[in-house]
Amino acid sequence: MGESLHTVTALPTERQPGCPFDPPAELIDARQHGPISGYTHPGGKPGWMITGYDLVRSVLADPRFSSRKELMNVVDFELPPAPPGEFLLMDDPQHRRYRKPLMGRFTVRRMRLLTERIEQITTDCLDAMERTGPPADLVTAFAKPIPTIVICELLGVPYQDRGSFQEQIDTFMGGASSDEELIAAYTATQEYLAKLVAAKRANPTDDVLSELTDSDLTDEELKGISLVLLAAGFDTTANMLSLGTFALLQNPAQLAALRADPALTDGAVEELLRYLSVAKTFMRTALEDVELGGQTIKAGTTVVLSYHTANRDPERFTDPHVLDIRRQDTGGHLAFSHGIHQCLGQQLARVEMRVAFRALVDRFPTLRLAVPAEEVGLRPETADIYGVKSLPVTWGEES
Repeated sequence: MGESLHTVTALPTERQPGCPFDPPAELIDARQHGPISGYTHPGGKPGWMITGYDLVRSVLADPRFSSRKELMNVVDFELPPAPPGEFLLMDDPQHRRYRKPLMGRFTVRRMRLLTERIEQITTDCLDAMERTGPPADLVTAFAKPIPTIVICELLGVPYQDRGSFQEQIDTFMGGASSDEELIAAYTATQEYLAKLVAAKRANPTDDVLSELTDSDLTDEELKGISLVLLAAGFDTTANMLSLGTFALLQNPAQLAALRADPALTDGAVEELLRYLSVAKTFMRTALEDVELGGQTIKAGTTVVLSYHTANRDPERFTDPHVLDIRRQDTGGHLAFSHGIHQCLGQQLARVEMRVAFRALVDRFPTLRLAVPAEEVGLRPETADIYGVKSLPVTWGEES
């Protein structure tokens, strides 16, 4: 049958009103037409949009698709290679050179050893929130400080410096900044990290960055690695905690089930990861002609991988648009990607979410939104990581 190819003309810039947790309607519609659609990049270059779970997963595991920044064929000028150390936009062997020394520092065992410290940080945040009293912005009181303190301590960033780089990372991850603001924030963060690396070389302390100064990595490479760890360790988890709380508050039966049964916590975290997929899309470029989903992806063509529609694929997940913390089929979700670029800090993120969500629902049994749901400020769809800008909550007896 000569069915015409579905095309997505542009990446959607907003979500359906009243559906803050669902992928944009155009992308859900594209998935209904099939797992792969034609797509034109903003610079006018032809590409592909992959929305189906199986195809996204297969591309992520396929060495014929590259992550290299300079091969991204999405604009009408050549992109430079990723700076040293920024290994997300590199292929092996460069990617492996940077990732390998980190792998032993983010193991399941090491992250479990951190649990007690994460519990203490979470308790401190919730104590402060309770002392100040309702209402509170859950983003600034809870969702941001927990992963920020953890990643600061892991990397050895002095905690008093957190405010400035937190703001800078918000600027270049939040999707609402001008090019000038992005460049300024990125440059300021780079300058800060350069000083930090030099300080660790001179006086190593008990942290990941100091341990890495003992390797053959240059200062420039350590700066790039630190930027990746800082941005990934802070922004993604902060948005999962705040957006995840918002999703639970909007699904009171799920929240009540989680509150009543601590054994549901691990499953709730995996389901929220699948359901929300805050890291929405990534790109890969074909290194040779590849047959995919009945289409030929020409060498040099860049494909957009839609993680959030893959994680809502009805061929992979039953009732995918329903938040179900008792769901049995969440294993294999792509919230942490797949293949050689699968998220290095996923075990840390899991521990932080398990501890933080559990503590929050136990401490504040009457937690609820302090504003109507439609007034919660969402990050724009242009943000690298989706989430909420603020989440006003209250608790106690309703007046």
